[in-house]
Order: sequence, then structure tokens, then C-alpha cells
Amino acid sequence: MRPCHDGFGAASLEQPHWSSLTIVLPPVACPSPKPSHRPRTLKMPPKSRETLPQPIRSCNWAIAQLPGLSAENLDLLHRAGFKTTLAFWQRTQTPAQRHNLAAHLQLHPKYVNKWAALCDLARIPAVGCTYCGLLLHTGIISVQQLADTPLPKLHRQLMRLQIATMQRQDLCPPLGDVSLWVEQARQLNPTRR
Repeated sequence: MRPCHDGFGAASLEQPHWSSLTIVLPPVACPSPKPSHRPRTLKMPPKSRETLPQPIRSCNWAIAQLPGLSAENLDLLHRAGFKTTLAFWQRTQTPAQRHNLAAHLQLHPKYVNKWAALCDLARIPAVGCTYCGLLLHTGIISVQQLADTPLPKLHRQLMRLQIATMQRQDLCPPLGDVSLWVEQARQLNPTRR
């Protein structure tokens, strides 16, 4: 409860109502050239309004963040004009595109196929460049395949891989994280549903 003055100097106690609650946040860094130094104010939405989940978009990472990319191959990709994972993925959609790129880079097609798979999986926000290599080693090569893989089967595969390579079960991503990967893969690949 907070004191409320009636305008004549008398104070009474007033119960705050949840819909009139205002939250004041400290100023945050702003990308605009004129940052505001005023605190931001957020009003609580009414309880009856439901918030809809925001659609996810493909993430884009610096190509240098791909796991397992040697300095020599990174230089080769930069010279070919690839700076981001999304740009690489967009130019390697078909087997013919991957084959032509491998010939242009004078590399074995297996490297281009691997990088295309990693870039595709890195599009998933919760996966990114952090877990795309783990998924690839588990046998998942595309967002489509991840969207179609049953969650329990995928988590078992991840667990087996962690135990086989690291001898540690606790390094396996939790089921909740893996569930988020699958859900986001389904959102990025809606035609399969």
C-alpha cells in the first residue's frame, strides 16, 4: 500500500491496481545516434490479452564462427566473397550449386557439403554456431531433418555421442534445449508440417 494525498493535505492508504502498475527501467544502449537519457516506462498489459509468439527468422553469423574451419579455408571463403553463414547457405541450396562451388574453390565437395550443412543448422537461433557441429556429428545435416526427427530419438543420439566422445553424460544439452531446437527448426521449415 502507498500513501495517497487527497489534495487537501490529508493522507489515506490506497491499494494499487495491477493494471496501473508502471515499471521504470534504467536507460539502455540505443543504436540511434541520439540516445535518450530518460528512463523507459513500460505499462503492464491487461490480463485478458494473450501474447502471441514472435515468428523466428534465420540467424546470420560471421563465417569465421563455423566450427572446425581452418584458417586456410576461412581465407579461401573470404576471398570467394563469403563473409556470413547465411550468404554461404543461400548459395549452396542445391547439389549442383555445391558441386560448382567446390570446383571453383578447388576443394573436395565433402568440405562444401559439410559447411553448407553447418550453415543451414546455424540458421536456428537456439543452435547457432555453438551446437551446429554437435548436431552434424549426431547425423543431422539440415533444418528439415532436425524438424522431422523425434525429440526422444534425437536426445538419445546426442547422449550417446557425448558419452562416446567425452565419456561424460553431463555435457549433453538438456532435453529442454533440444526441444527448443526442434521447435525452432519446425518454425523455420513450415512446409514440412
